[in-house]
Amino acid sequence: MARIKLDAPGKIHFTTRIKVRITDLNYGNHLGNDALLSLIHQARIEFLQNYGYTEQNIEGVGLIMSDVGIQFKNEAFAGDILIFEMTAYDFMPTSFDLFYCILRESDQKLIALAKTNMVFFDYTVRKVQEVPLSFASLFAS
Repeated sequence: MARIKLDAPGKIHFTTRIKVRITDLNYGNHLGNDALLSLIHQARIEFLQNYGYTEQNIEGVGLIMSDVGIQFKNEAFAGDILIFEMTAYDFMPTSFDLFYCILRESDQKLIALAKTNMVFFDYTVRKVQEVPLSFASLFAS
């Protein structure tokens, strides 16, 4: 299987900082891969809140993650403040990609790159929905 290669889209729409907790460490005493995925989820929640949305309500529809890719670059440790630089891009009729560049604040060392594909989904009728135009327009250009 070929290695995952993620390329930054070049624009940053949102930045947040999240501290690595002791419970985020694995047996190697560094940030665990499962914990990083949880931090990515937290960063996504903060990204949406910044625009007045939640994962359950973006112009009346929700989001569901269809895939995730993570490239680990360096270790992170308890107490590290991680900077999540995020970009919404590659909008399709029912989805978009959210890119995450994750840096350690203290030395700006790249910890990981990640991408999630987010699909618009109506949880009431359990069906995929179209991207709300007002949401997509926030990230145009």
